[in-house]
Amino acid sequence: MRLLLIRHGQTPANVTGVLDAEVPGPGLTDLGEQQAQALPAALADRGIERLFVSSMVRTQLTAAPLAEALGLEPVVLPGLREIEAGALQGKRDQTSVQQYLATCYAWASGEREARMPGAETGEDFFDRYDDAVRQIEESGAQVAAAFSHGAAIRIWAATTAQNTPNDLGADRHLENTGVVELEGSTADGWRLVDWEGEPMGGDDLIDRTAQDPTGERF
Repeated sequence: MRLLLIRHGQTPANVTGVLDAEVPGPGLTDLGEQQAQALPAALADRGIERLFVSSMVRTQLTAAPLAEALGLEPVVLPGLREIEAGALQGKRDQTSVQQYLATCYAWASGEREARMPGAETGEDFFDRYDDAVRQIEESGAQVAAAFSHGAAIRIWAATTAQNTPNDLGADRHLENTGVVELEGSTADGWRLVDWEGEPMGGDDLIDRTAQDPTGERF
């Protein structure tokens, strides 16, 4: 199957650089809403058959215009949520952001027993994200789109894809409504098809002033 992992539209936390991974989380900024509205046209030729979202409000709001255009009802999969911030939740100082990203990078490097301060380990994260992807596969769709989150998509996709180095997620950015496309299955393995780091819909939808710690290169 083809799996499109789509990052949600911009949130206030993406603008100010705050680590915000609590469920249900904030909604979208005005730009985030514009990014979401651009998705039906940008993804019209992808042949998407099923839509999935995380338990966080921002993915559900981002998916709504595409769901309406395609006549699909998004399925909520909590395992697609952002990597938990734990004790770092709500912080934006450089030390906290670096600690969050360093833990994510450690997971990608194979240290899955490492724990985010006050939150999940890498093993916990991959277990729940892998389970969400298996549920997507069980839908029977040949092409599915899953709305998820910056750090979660980057770490899971780069580490899971068989044709990429595990540190790819640290080297590639993923702007709001950027898309990472994979092909394959859990049983046979996944391959990266494309990493579209810019927002779907064009450069006008990029906020170059946003601090956005979970979308920028580590």
